[in-house]
Amino acid sequence: MALGNILVGQSGGPTAVINSSLAGVYETAKALGAPHVYGMQFGIEGLLQGKLVEMDPLFADPLQIELLKRTPSSFLGSCRCKLPAPAEDERPYQTLFALFAQYKISAVFYIGGNDSMDTIAKLAAYGAAVGSDIRFIGVPKTIDNDLMHTDHTPGYGSAAKYIATILKEVICDSSVYDLRSVTVAEIMGRHTGWLAGAASLAAGPDCGGPSIILLPERTFDEDAFLQKVSQVEKTYSNVVIAVSEGVKNKDGAFLCDLVSTADQLDAFGHKAILSGTSRYLADLIRTRLGCKTRAIEFSTLQRCASHLASRTDITEAYQVGGCAVQAAANGDTAKMCALVRRSSAPYQCDTALVDVSAVANLEKKVPDEWIAPDGMHVTAGFERYARPLIQAELTPIYINGVPRHIHL
Repeated sequence: MALGNILVGQSGGPTAVINSSLAGVYETAKALGAPHVYGMQFGIEGLLQGKLVEMDPLFADPLQIELLKRTPSSFLGSCRCKLPAPAEDERPYQTLFALFAQYKISAVFYIGGNDSMDTIAKLAAYGAAVGSDIRFIGVPKTIDNDLMHTDHTPGYGSAAKYIATILKEVICDSSVYDLRSVTVAEIMGRHTGWLAGAASLAAGPDCGGPSIILLPERTFDEDAFLQKVSQVEKTYSNVVIAVSEGVKNKDGAFLCDLVSTADQLDAFGHKAILSGTSRYLADLIRTRLGCKTRAIEFSTLQRCASHLASRTDITEAYQVGGCAVQAAANGDTAKMCALVRRSSAPYQCDTALVDVSAVANLEKKVPDEWIAPDGMHVTAGFERYARPLIQAELTPIYINGVPRHIHL
């Protein structure tokens, strides 16, 4: 099928490589003859307000594409906007499809996580219901690595590389003084432990890695945890613990809520702020075990550190963008471009299409077999899975001592 004008947007939390997917969409669309490539400013929310930008003038210079691949955050802007079901409110769809007609859009691409796939699924279903021939394709993105039906998600490898690198440096720093101390590093991950598990990648011939890793997949047991810390202290005077921000206790309460009462929810009903888990644990250890403690929050640094991006991640982010455009050119719709691992050693990965409705609003957990029996670390199987995703680097273009980025 001929590829006419296309429209692309970015949604949800940014990653270090989300713009590489945008580059993949743009360059593939131009290679396949798309007359115009338009971008949504601030995702579907901005689009509903008529905020579009023509991207062709922005990338007339090929250097701009290379800078785009090395620029963190979402170049087009983002949002967390949940479309209502058409049966509840059809007006947003009428507005959007009028804009699609006005700009002669033949295909729409949305780069995002499981909530963004919900948007693509709804648009595709509405388009089919009204007889539209516009194709709607999702491009996966999330540092959380929690999308179903894809081996992993672009954005995760770079966040994992950052976590492993910085935690390794924290472990070095923590060993400076000859005294009992515990450092608790808080890592992102609302409901899944993929990011916290990446802390295990700090381990190697020159570093033992974190002694304890706590994941949301396991309920926090205070007594068992303190017993484990006390046991580890007998071997290591300087203990480093990695904990997911989303760990809950036996009552189902986030540990961070025991420190902070922040309860903001985003448009999809998720907690907008999770912060304080490391402080809770550091206070608990100091009070119960009587040793020096420190709490560290990696926070948004995990998703914006493009200077520590994985080249593997950048390449795959670009590939899924290109795969999505090719799918639309082939006439596919209501799909997401997934990554399929063929081999871990040597690492080989391909792209494939999956039904976007099978991805939307679902979460992929860390498999039980990759979590240690006591629930406080990950297994060698996790490392075999994650290690290939953090390989190689793409050096930023430095100007006057700092990386050069582009912005809209």
